[in-house]
Amino acid sequence: MSTFYLVRHAHANWKPDENRPLSAQGSEDANRVADTLCEYPISAIYSSPARRACQTITPLAGRLGLSIHMEPDLQERRLGDGVFKDFFKAVEVAWRNPSFAHPGGESNVMAQKRGIAVVQRLLDKHPAQHIVLSTHGNMMALILQSFNLSVDFIFWKSLTMPDVYKLTINQFGKGLMQRLWQEVDV
Repeated sequence: MSTFYLVRHAHANWKPDENRPLSAQGSEDANRVADTLCEYPISAIYSSPARRACQTITPLAGRLGLSIHMEPDLQERRLGDGVFKDFFKAVEVAWRNPSFAHPGGESNVMAQKRGIAVVQRLLDKHPAQHIVLSTHGNMMALILQSFNLSVDFIFWKSLTMPDVYKLTINQFGKGLMQRLWQEVDV
């Protein structure tokens, strides 16, 4: 069996720059991600090249003495050109029709195919190991949906920043997911 820990990046103040850094709360939560995952026998860490995704798992990499490997195909699904008047509605449309792509965007089908290709490559490269994937909300949900069809728009919308799911994949390609992230009352 192989185990993936899918990490949705911590909070970053929104702006159209994909290379935006974590907020102060996001940096604090990145340390909590490390607390959550440092006890597992992790052998490799892969991340979207987006700064917020890398910063989210940097504390974990430091504690484990592991390098962070950039994986461009873990980048967020491109929803479309420009800024959407109603972001959540635009995402919902894409989830309700997985083959649909907004102008200049990537459909859920295309993004999911890209994410699953990463998982398959890493299954081949790291058989029966524990691997961290630091990514984004849509990509995380689309990867998980490949193993659990109940993952949908509502699931995506319920994800927090950060969020952590454990995905155990058996030798037959079947996966079992479990949420590891525990929110704290502030």
